[in-house]
Amino acid sequence: MTLIAIFFPFVSFFLRGRIVTSIICLILQITLIGWLPAAIWAVISLQNSRAEKRNNKLIKALRK
Repeated sequence: MTLIAIFFPFVSFFLRGRIVTSIICLILQITLIGWLPAAIWAVISLQNSRAEKRNNKLIKALRK
């Protein structure tokens, strides 16, 4: 998934169900200069999503 986020940032958002964000990222990615910020944005968003899932799992484990 990280490689998809680097090479095809808009696909990364689309696969995670963020359609509007995917369209915005695609518009940014169309320009050559905007591709790098779009890739960075997608990778950071992916890492944040993974961290949020991990934190939610830990919170559920602590509540039990």
